[in-house]
Amino acid sequence: MHIRAKKFFRIFRYLILFFFISTVTMVVVYRFVPVYVTPLMVIRSGENLFEGESAVWYHKWVPLDEISPHFPMAVIASEDNRFAIHNGFDFVEIKKAMQENEKRKKKRGASTISQQTAKNVFLWPQSSWLRKGFEVYFTWMIELVWSKERIMEVYLNSIEMGKNIYGAEAAAKHKFNTTAENLTRKQCALIAATLPNPIRFDSANPSPYIRKRQVQIQRLMRLMPKFPPAKDKD
Repeated sequence: MHIRAKKFFRIFRYLILFFFISTVTMVVVYRFVPVYVTPLMVIRSGENLFEGESAVWYHKWVPLDEISPHFPMAVIASEDNRFAIHNGFDFVEIKKAMQENEKRKKKRGASTISQQTAKNVFLWPQSSWLRKGFEVYFTWMIELVWSKERIMEVYLNSIEMGKNIYGAEAAAKHKFNTTAENLTRKQCALIAATLPNPIRFDSANPSPYIRKRQVQIQRLMRLMPKFPPAKDKD
């Protein structure tokens, strides 16, 4: 029995070590390498096959400087107002969400752009305490290793923006027949307005509710500090 216990703990120790080494390696690699495939893309393709549809997704990686400067502002205004200043977790919003959820039937979350990026790139979409635990770990890691600009770049390239549509470039092409670089302020705000549920809401054919959100997001965009902040010239 004693030998079996020692063997078990040795295997467990190796598994933990492998987990940390592999996850740290992935985070460091993705600090520099484009993210071409995410777990969500694969899962959605599997769902499409199960429903008798084609296993296809639309995605093209583009660097942040080839994405409209309005887009980061739009998603910050829509999803995470304090993205530029928090460390991955917005404790102000978490506290507000906890207080509101005591009275709400439909619970609201307080996930930041950093948390959503960690989930999109490294994890699966179904919510659970296990996934939340891993999400905290990966969020802490990317905030430690990546810059805010890199987190935003990966987010804008990996977020689901419609059925089988991932990232700014694919959304620009399939929703507005343009490129991510040429998206207007209104178009960026419109896409951002659908992000809570991009399968249900269509930025190409927005409902009155999405139009209302678009106006609110545009108003916030004008009030918020520019992101990325302008670098001082020597």
